[in-house]
Amino acid sequence: MDRSSLEVTLKPLLELLYPTRQHEARAALLDLAETWNDRLAGRHVPQPDQSTAYLITYGDAIRRPGEAPLHTLGRVLRDQVEDAVTDVHLLPMFPWTSDDGFAVVDHRAVNPELGTWQDVAELGADHDLMFDFVANHVSSSSPWFTGWLAGDPRYDGYFLEPGPDFDTSHVVRPRTSPLVHHYRRPDGTEVGAWTTFGRDQVDVNVAEPTVLLDLTDVLLGYVARGATTIRLDAIGFLWKESGTSCLHLPQTHAVIKIWRALLDQVAPGVRLLTETNVPHPENVSYFGDGTDEANMVYQFALPPLVLHAFVSGQASTLAGWAQGIGPISDTATWFNFLASHDGVGLRPTEGILDDADRATLVERVLAHGGRVSMATRPDGSQTVYELNTSFLDALIDPAEEDPDSAVVGPGLAAHSILLSMIGVPAIYYHSLFGSTHDHDGMTTSGINRRINRQVLDEAELVTELSTPGRRRAIFEGLTHQLAVRRAHPAFSPSAGQEVHADDPRVLVIRRAPGTEHEIVTAVNVSDEPVDVPGLRGRDVLTGEHHDPLHLPPYGYAWLSGA
Repeated sequence: MDRSSLEVTLKPLLELLYPTRQHEARAALLDLAETWNDRLAGRHVPQPDQSTAYLITYGDAIRRPGEAPLHTLGRVLRDQVEDAVTDVHLLPMFPWTSDDGFAVVDHRAVNPELGTWQDVAELGADHDLMFDFVANHVSSSSPWFTGWLAGDPRYDGYFLEPGPDFDTSHVVRPRTSPLVHHYRRPDGTEVGAWTTFGRDQVDVNVAEPTVLLDLTDVLLGYVARGATTIRLDAIGFLWKESGTSCLHLPQTHAVIKIWRALLDQVAPGVRLLTETNVPHPENVSYFGDGTDEANMVYQFALPPLVLHAFVSGQASTLAGWAQGIGPISDTATWFNFLASHDGVGLRPTEGILDDADRATLVERVLAHGGRVSMATRPDGSQTVYELNTSFLDALIDPAEEDPDSAVVGPGLAAHSILLSMIGVPAIYYHSLFGSTHDHDGMTTSGINRRINRQVLDEAELVTELSTPGRRRAIFEGLTHQLAVRRAHPAFSPSAGQEVHADDPRVLVIRRAPGTEHEIVTAVNVSDEPVDVPGLRGRDVLTGEHHDPLHLPPYGYAWLSGA
């Protein structure tokens, strides 16, 4: 580790965060970096390429009676998924009290109901791992918070009680619950604390340098435990400043830059992924200058825009937005996805879709029995925050008589777009396995997002993957696309991209344009057959030659020599 170089990088960032305590903070961070540098022993992670693909999953997404879920997951990945994906994003696997894992009690422990660190290590023997770092908040049962309530001096300043002079009138939030909740101390008195996401998720106060040091130790500990990617959950809300939106503040960006600088020194190549479900221009700010902040940024506009294309049968809006998406740098790229453990966020479509377009998506989801989650604007009004739905089911008309058959075509076509776009793709486990809505789970729990979080039985899943039907058709189609993708350098995150929709029903993506590796992908987002004049070549997915290209309803092709 080059301590002097790291010190130069940290100096202006810590001056911004802690003007009167910068020397203390810098010395502590440098000492921490040296400690972890010795433990990591020069660890280096290669840059992503066309083979890189993530699977997003809970640690208990798949269960077998009497067995640790992490162990079950590892077996299903080895026996069924194999090398279709290279990386596994483990959603929070730590002890928790609510929000399906995102109210973390102990960041440094594995939830014993899921397994052990040894189970995690066994997963890491077959796939690279992404750990979820819930840095913005902790469970109200966390020792950090209970210690703070009890007056333990170790936790002085760990949480924020905004006083009467703290102006919260401009705060932007993704929830409608109170911003401040009150808690009883052991002596019977009450104290308020900042709670962006609700009563059981209490925001930490990174304005206290000790908190930054503790969080940094957690992050570097994840790398030592095998993480090659760290997802920074809800990171945009990290810093609070009176009179501001408390979202995307310069201090938040400075914290991420500090973590990037530390990782570049002690574990080069380990990737930071920022999770900021906000309008596109705000989201991309987390790349920094392309070399000093996030290695990957969620492509949050992609899911709603792909859904809009299939609902409307028109790809023009998606194409217009995608024309502005290109390479970032040698060490930064896009993290593309269609479905996740959360819903389909609509805030990223601000300035892209109009109110009528968003209303159409809301109607589609509600017609499928899905839900809509709301957020509160600074003026107190409410707006649609996300659509709670199975992404696959939302692609098809709710009136379809045989939805299990009808979903296969548009489901694979939509993922053809995902796998063609510049960046690295991530597929949610329910998409990979062709799952449908879990209405029972949603209604029983009262949690909208549970519609897309069903726990699968291993024996049933394995049987269905080997039996003709929805699961098998989608699983085989997606794994075939992934296999073909990794064989073609055109799909490298560093390869260029050109997008157009000359026929508004067909999205055309040209990857590595003008090179010997060029691949042209075309997807028909409509329920009509389409001829595409001017596109010809061999479809690397099927081996079929097209001259010109003809696409059936929801058809897609990846053309070489087009």
